[in-house]
Amino acid sequence: METTARTTSLLPARPWNGLRVLDLFCCAGGAGMGYHLAGFDVTGVDIQPQPNYPFTFVQGDALKYAQEHAHRFDLVHASPPCQYYARVTRWRGNADSHPNLIAPTRTLLSTTGRPWVIENVPGAPLRADFLLCGSMFGLRVRRHRLFETSWHAAQLTAPCDHRALLPFAHKDERAFADAMGCTWMTNKEGRQAIPPAYTDLIGRQATVELLAHTTPAAA
Repeated sequence: METTARTTSLLPARPWNGLRVLDLFCCAGGAGMGYHLAGFDVTGVDIQPQPNYPFTFVQGDALKYAQEHAHRFDLVHASPPCQYYARVTRWRGNADSHPNLIAPTRTLLSTTGRPWVIENVPGAPLRADFLLCGSMFGLRVRRHRLFETSWHAAQLTAPCDHRALLPFAHKDERAFADAMGCTWMTNKEGRQAIPPAYTDLIGRQATVELLAHTTPAAA
């Protein structure tokens, strides 16, 4: 596995909370940016090259890396590929041609001894500790996503308001990525991203949980 340090001075400033998060299946870093804003140091892992990932990046198998290194982190976030459960796959393709990694991801993370978060699309077999929408954060996008947490988090957000939102369309991908807050990504990378606001919220709740109940990870 190849590790690349990419943290730059161009990242949004925020106080460090003293904690580290492992961002599995990280893509271009929508989730990672939210954890950064919440105060975490971020390391991402993805099987594909991610030249625009803005934090320390490891190219390799996410679950294998977690099995070997999760104990070094205070929190583990995983966004397994969503195509198996996505509605668009059922409309336009074959779900069985895509990996179904939620169950093996949950099983592995449950053995690490570290708090964890799994994110995926509605319809995925996740307990909905959070069901987040961009409209809850004042964003002009819907982008519903489920989050299951090891500590059974409680959702404390406003209800959705789907009026006057920007619909996702390939011709408007740049505008959609920017509306999510993923301005550093390419148009194509934005297709697989989530708004950083989602994991900023979850990261802040996780920080309270971690600092109150969890032994810090070893270096």
